[in-house]
Amino acid sequence: MKTTPTIPALLSVRNVHKDFGPTPALRGIDLDVHPGEVLAVMGPSGSGKSTLLHCMAGVMPPDHGTVTYTRPNAPEGSVEISILGEAARSALRLSEFGFVFQYGQLLPELTAVDNVTIPLLLAGTKRREALRKASGLLERLGLAGQGEKLPGELSGGQAQRVAIARAMVAEPAVLFADEPTGSLDSLAAENVLTLLLELVREVGTTVVMITHDPRTAAYADREVIVRDGMIGAGHRVAA
Repeated sequence: MKTTPTIPALLSVRNVHKDFGPTPALRGIDLDVHPGEVLAVMGPSGSGKSTLLHCMAGVMPPDHGTVTYTRPNAPEGSVEISILGEAARSALRLSEFGFVFQYGQLLPELTAVDNVTIPLLLAGTKRREALRKASGLLERLGLAGQGEKLPGELSGGQAQRVAIARAMVAEPAVLFADEPTGSLDSLAAENVLTLLLELVREVGTTVVMITHDPRTAAYADREVIVRDGMIGAGHRVAA
């Protein structure tokens, strides 16, 4: 009898603990994120969900436990993020991960298109090619003609789409999004999420999205709940 090969998890979190002084933020988290899925991590403020994202993305190491990243189509290339030094974690974040934050965190002195080129330039792409790719992606996200504007000249929804373009321009394997629509009104949030998910599906990027909003989580394939630093109930919300 033939057996169906098991696809390894893209990110595997095992028994992860993280404390801030005497306060436990994560208390034995186990979680798998599979290639190509959009995972929503929900929970109230202070539940530990953002700390979990930071440990998964290599922004900070856990105090105990492991976070393993298995490169797509290269299971032999597994990396235990939790034991890497800061330089190695920074290199991994630059080469394979993208990030979107609640308030975009665009550089205010740079134009929209220059903000988007940053990951490419840091990776060694020539400026002309970086500008070409950045301009094309801004157009793809409905921002044609907005590339020379500064972030302060854009609406909140436009600025967040620039942040998405910056995160996705290098076609990362994983996109980490921390409250990506938390600063937007409902209409702008819907537009941003729709464009984001169209783009990640097209590229094949896996998404780990932190949110406290059930309407945002409804766009995901699956959701898990973090309460008091532990995983609670989770359920699939889309086929």
